[in-house]
Amino acid sequence: MASSFRDPDGCVVILDNRVLRFVNRSGEQNLRTFLASETARRAFVTGQLVPTYEANPSREVQLAELAGPNGGEANGYSEACAVLEHERIPFPSFPYEWPPEMLCAAGILTLDLAEAALTEGLGLKDATPYNILFRGTKPVFVDLLSFEKREATDHIWLPYAQFVRTFILPLLAAAELGLRLDQIFLTRRDGLEPEDVYRLCGIGKKLRPPFLTLASIPTWLAARSGPEKESVHNHRHVSADRATFTLERLFRRLRQQLGKAKPRRTRVSTWSDYMASVENFPPNYLWEKELFLREVLTEFKPQKLLDVGCNTGHFSLITARTGTSVVAIDQDPLVIGELWRQAAEQQLDILTLVVDLTRPSPGVGWRNLENQSFLDRARGSFDAVLMLALVHHLLITERIPLTRILSLAAELTTDILILEFIGPDDPMFRRLLRGRGHLFEGLSNEVFMSACLEKFNIIRSRRLAQTDRWIYLLRKKCAI
Repeated sequence: MASSFRDPDGCVVILDNRVLRFVNRSGEQNLRTFLASETARRAFVTGQLVPTYEANPSREVQLAELAGPNGGEANGYSEACAVLEHERIPFPSFPYEWPPEMLCAAGILTLDLAEAALTEGLGLKDATPYNILFRGTKPVFVDLLSFEKREATDHIWLPYAQFVRTFILPLLAAAELGLRLDQIFLTRRDGLEPEDVYRLCGIGKKLRPPFLTLASIPTWLAARSGPEKESVHNHRHVSADRATFTLERLFRRLRQQLGKAKPRRTRVSTWSDYMASVENFPPNYLWEKELFLREVLTEFKPQKLLDVGCNTGHFSLITARTGTSVVAIDQDPLVIGELWRQAAEQQLDILTLVVDLTRPSPGVGWRNLENQSFLDRARGSFDAVLMLALVHHLLITERIPLTRILSLAAELTTDILILEFIGPDDPMFRRLLRGRGHLFEGLSNEVFMSACLEKFNIIRSRRLAQTDRWIYLLRKKCAI
């Protein structure tokens, strides 16, 4: 049983595959006020807020206490005066697994809700991307305790600095300085400080917007104030209309800054043009692979598919158009970002994540339990796994034995695996070898099939375009 613990107003508990939010007395009134608001009603209808239902407090507290404390620590469920049950998002993901495009979308949703709440005398008391999960390409706000009644004459938005640290500065560092979001959020849960960005900038960037206003000036002011002086917000109250006007202007400025920091579509990487390059593929190769995939999708109709090494998502898009829910992963943020754009434009159910299967996201946070590792979330979550043009990279570049690749694939799928085997005589295979051919002497299609039989039954296979490339449909054996 996993649970959260940072919010004094309540905690979230995963209990028997249910997501329960236990609300303490300190948070109940704000919660009730928010749930009764027009902002909440509209956000539930549009899917911006996670679907939520009231549960029986005494029953759920008893069940949670019977299940036992998390990590040997008491959670104080008995203090709960209200319990909500949230609809479970199919596959939770975290900011360090997102491309910049998804972080930007999460930032826009945060501002949308903050502005909408403002019109009803409510405020958003924190502004972190960890309040948001994604259902396919759509961000969903999940922390209902983030809303509170605000003082009408207060013109300060306290989460301003948090929003800049966790949304704008990471996006700016990704777009202008080449940092990846996993480099930022896996080591800095609360994002980047202005001083962090300032140190990475050359003199030219330090003196130009947006770095000047977002990184340089805050760094200079912090140096002048000294470490012994705590920053204090001036809560000088003004008229209610003036306070609202000030906050609306602040939100507009944050939107503009978010827009300037958002990723540009003109960026390229080593792999971003791979699928568009004709010389990478023999004649009819892609067509035959597509045909095989479509046949499998028609026959087996998988509900949830994991596309490993998806590149720009050519096969993820084909799969999602049949109605299958897809989680597509690749180590390149640029190709994942482009796939997110395409899936969003076509309104397809594809969750796009920057994950390298050879170094997947670890368990993160207190006792490594706050955010589950990617593999812990993935095991048992998919009835189909797609691994096309990937195994040879794992064999050669990563030096992962074939049996271990197949063993992990068997852990990830509950039913079928669609896998491409590229043999040693293939030009791409030879190009990757770089003098290490002796390591793969004896590897053949027959050896590959024999290795598959330990974990899978071979349903069918097909040679692709008269090459040394074969595509397989494997079905997981019952006892693994």
